[in-house]
Amino acid sequence: MHKGSCLCGAVTFEIEGELHGPDACHCSQCRKTSGHFWASTDLPESRLRLNGADALTWFQSSEKVKRGFCSTCGSALFWKPIFKDSIAVAMGAFDTPTDTHLAMHIFVVDKGDYYDIADGLPQNAQ
Repeated sequence: MHKGSCLCGAVTFEIEGELHGPDACHCSQCRKTSGHFWASTDLPESRLRLNGADALTWFQSSEKVKRGFCSTCGSALFWKPIFKDSIAVAMGAFDTPTDTHLAMHIFVVDKGDYYDIADGLPQNAQ
């Protein structure tokens, strides 16, 4: 069982089973949402048990995606494709240990100019 929460604890969650290796998204939207890049793990939405949904606000950031954040403390928690039964959960919101490691970088063509990606993990342009 993996557990996590926003900074203030108004939104908490639990996920049964292992987590997939997270990806680090370097697109401009993820960088603006997170303040750097967005690291998250994808899972079927049915595996997510959410508490405090009344404190969760959704922002539709594109035609296909919405982002969930705590309306009390502002923590960015979820990235949700609108037309799929999956959800990405922010790695920084998990209690440790997560028993996983970063698997890949995505949207690296959009990465910030102030850092390099030099960890040797696979990098996808998109």
